[in-house]
Order: sequence, then structure tokens, then C-alpha cells
Amino acid sequence: MSTASLADKHAGSLRGASLPKWSPWAIAAGSLVVAVGIGLAAGLDSKVQWGLIAAILFILGTFGIAARVEGRRQARDRVATSLVWVAFLLAVIPLVSLIWVTVARGVKVLDLYFLTHSMGVVADSEPGGGIYAAIIGSLEQVGLATLIGAPVGILTAIYLVEYGRGRLAKSVTFFVDVMTGIPSIVAGLFILSLMLIFEMQPFGFAGSLALAILMMPVVVRSTEEMLKLVPNELREASLALGVPKWRTILKVVLPTSIGGITTGVMLAVARIAGETAPVLLLVFGNPFINNNPFEGAQASLPLYIYQQYSQSAGANAAYDRAWAASLTLIAFVMILNMVARGIARWKAPKTGR
Repeated sequence: MSTASLADKHAGSLRGASLPKWSPWAIAAGSLVVAVGIGLAAGLDSKVQWGLIAAILFILGTFGIAARVEGRRQARDRVATSLVWVAFLLAVIPLVSLIWVTVARGVKVLDLYFLTHSMGVVADSEPGGGIYAAIIGSLEQVGLATLIGAPVGILTAIYLVEYGRGRLAKSVTFFVDVMTGIPSIVAGLFILSLMLIFEMQPFGFAGSLALAILMMPVVVRSTEEMLKLVPNELREASLALGVPKWRTILKVVLPTSIGGITTGVMLAVARIAGETAPVLLLVFGNPFINNNPFEGAQASLPLYIYQQYSQSAGANAAYDRAWAASLTLIAFVMILNMVARGIARWKAPKTGR
């Protein structure tokens, strides 16, 4: 027997038996079939229960078959991989279901007329009307909140990472952590208390102030983490060349982390774009178009959805408008994320590959 044949035989004996690559798919299919049989036999009508039973059977089946063929050590590794896949599916399935239902119900009235007209004098129980006023209000309120919250959050993160030392930095970090978890209604009540003190009426910019409060801690946290990822060697090399620290931050640190910072800002924008409680307290809603966020009540997409859905009892038209506005809001957030990815890719430093 040749040396190559002996080496192949020795390697095969070291590797031992292993399951084929298609075995996870076969185990998953078998688990699903058995789960459906158990569900039907037990009278379980919910497909969610069938899916949970299939997931448990998949994990147990993977461990049992792998332990018998490959050994307990490899079986534990396959179980860990199976748990990751099950967790992934448990996270993705509700998301896909949500998007599917929103698209299926939102396309009923979503057209150019719906996007370019407002409710005006159309009653909630009547067909017609649209979300033009709500789109204008949301764009203005979220835009103003971003103009306020994003610069303050980024500059605060720069201070904490590049300059922050001592009690002041610890206090800022503590309050940022506290603000990250405050309910949105608290930010709305804070601005509302100021409005009551100065005897002000609801207007769009008040909602922007509350949204900016909710946005700032998210921007601070995400920007802070991105700045920490910049290697200190880049800072030291710039400072060694005699470049001032402020210029090092502006020309070296920020361009290196601009992709992550932009993504963090867009995530913060996506978070505040769907807030309803502050807008309900401060903006108050308006069926007519109001392009001035500094005077008079305004509409917004989250508030429009809430109002239409809350008044949809026995009115299919309001119910359909609520779902169409929800689909528009999802599309708005999706477009923001796509723009953020484009800017991040455009502004990211060249890797040299």
C-alpha cells in the first residue's frame, strides 16, 4: 500500500464518522412533519405552537442523531448552531409577518392621490382624503429634531471620548444612560410643562424639541462607540506631526468613523420618526396643511395613524388609511436607512483593496 493511501486512511480514522451536509435540512423537515402531526392530534390550531414544537424537536433530533453518529462533543456543537438558527428564525418570522400584513393591507388605498391630498373636511368614516399634511408635518418635525439633536449628540460624544475626564464626564455619561431609557411621554410632558408656563399653544416645533430629547442619547451612545473604535495610533501619528488635537479630530478621527456615526444618526431618526406620545401632547394634529412648524397645530404620520385607527370602529375607510399610512412610514424609515448606507459607503476611508 502506498504512503498516500496510508495517509488518507489515517486521516479518515482521525476524522471519524460525520453527518452529510444535507442532514440539518432533513432533520428540520422531519421535525416539521412530526410537529404538524402532534398539533393536529392534540387539537392545536395555532401555527405558532406548531413552529415551537418543531423547533424543540429539531434541537433534540439534532443532538440525538449527531451524538449517535459523531459523538457527544460534536453533537453539542451542532446543538449550539441549531439554537442560533432557531433564534434567528424566531426574530425574523414576526418581522416578515409584520411587513407582509402591512403591505397587504396598506396597498388598498396607497396611491398618488393618497400621498398628495390631506383629510381636510373629509370625515373619518368617509373614503378619500390622504396623508400629505401628515407627511409635511413629520418631515419638518423630524428634520428640526435632527438638526438639534444630531450635532449636540455628536459633540457630546466627542467630548466624552477625546476630552472627558473627571466628575463632569462621569456625570454626563450617567445622565446619558438615564435619558436613553426614559419613556417618550416624559419628554413630551417636559416640553408641555414649559409650554404651559409660557402659555403657548400646540405647534410643530414643540414636538421637534421633545423628539430631539429622545434622539440625543441614542446619537451620543452610538457615536461614542464608533469613536472608540478608531485606533489610537492614528491619533498619535497625527499629533506627532504637530497637528493640533481639534484638527486631528476633524480630519482623522471623524472621517474614519463617519460611516458608523451616520448609521447611528439614522437609527436615532428612525426611532423618533414613529413616536406618537410627544406629538399627541404637543402638536395636537391638524387635518389641514400647515407648512409652518412654529405656529399652529400640525399633523404627523404616527399621530395620523393613531387617530385613524382609534376612529376606525365601523369605518373601513379609516382603517385602510391607517394601514396605508403605516406602510408609508415604514417606507420612509427604509429610505432613510438606504441613504445612510450610501453616505457611509461614500464617506468611508478607502481600504486599499
